[in-house]
Amino acid sequence: MTSVSLYWRIFGLNAVVLGMATALLLWAPVTVSVPVLLTEAVILVGGLVVMLVANAALLRIGLAPLDRVTRLMTTVDLLRPGQRLPVRGGGEVAELVSTFNAMLERLEGERAASSARALLAQESERRRIAQELHDEVGQSMTAVLLALERAADEAPDPLRADLRQVQEITRESLDEVRRLVRRLRPGVLDDLGLVSAVTSLATEFATHTGLRVRRSFDADLPALDRETELVIYRVAQEGLTNAARHAEAQNVEVSLRGDGGGVVLEVSDDGRGIGAAQEGAGIRGMRERALLVGATLDIVPAAPAGTTPAGTTPAGTRIRLTVPVPRKQS
Repeated sequence: MTSVSLYWRIFGLNAVVLGMATALLLWAPVTVSVPVLLTEAVILVGGLVVMLVANAALLRIGLAPLDRVTRLMTTVDLLRPGQRLPVRGGGEVAELVSTFNAMLERLEGERAASSARALLAQESERRRIAQELHDEVGQSMTAVLLALERAADEAPDPLRADLRQVQEITRESLDEVRRLVRRLRPGVLDDLGLVSAVTSLATEFATHTGLRVRRSFDADLPALDRETELVIYRVAQEGLTNAARHAEAQNVEVSLRGDGGGVVLEVSDDGRGIGAAQEGAGIRGMRERALLVGATLDIVPAAPAGTTPAGTTPAGTRIRLTVPVPRKQS
């Protein structure tokens, strides 16, 4: 039905142009000689140009809604929900725009549901791996460490130094395993809550990267459910990781504050900024996590870029996660 109606719409526009041209030929004092005179040829070519221009203008007006749909199709991102076309007028073109908006809404819902399933499965797998590392590898390395300590106490002096060195290497490896376990499953989040978990994350990040991390946390944050706290923690974790690996920053600031009943997380750095670079898997992963709890994620310059004699100073990057009024814990 839509294609037939659009066909007749285009047919009507062309009929208007051709009818006007025919009327001009019938009532205008213009004759065509054989052979055609130069002045007559100029008039005919001029009339053809006018007819083509009028036809192009009418078609552009008639097909404008399709152009808007096409532009949105090329730019739509399901990780930035809410992009819709305004429905103007009636008829089949308006119905097409409404159908496209409904399709976007359905796709956004399906994408959010599939992302939620994938992220929940990912967290479950992380917990499983962390548990195995803690129970199997961690305990085995602890037993090896104790055995090395006993052997070093009983060994003669030439061998004792070597055993002490192996013991130290084993202890460092055990610390690394424990650090991996904390990254995979933030147990402090379950035991002590969001603020303590993000504090521990920032402290560990500063220790291992050498960057200066400043923290600013409100003391009276609203109560959040476990799923929302985990999303906030993972976004903070990914934001700190991006600052260390990609931003070439020296200072990072992490803040948590209440805002209108909700919670806002910000991770700001003084690095080179995100610029026009294409978003990688880390940022898209943060957007998917934000959709999981109905939050919004904005990535903007941390400050306006300034200029120095050497050139433009970096603006840095601010990652802002805005969580709406939280759901009550069950």
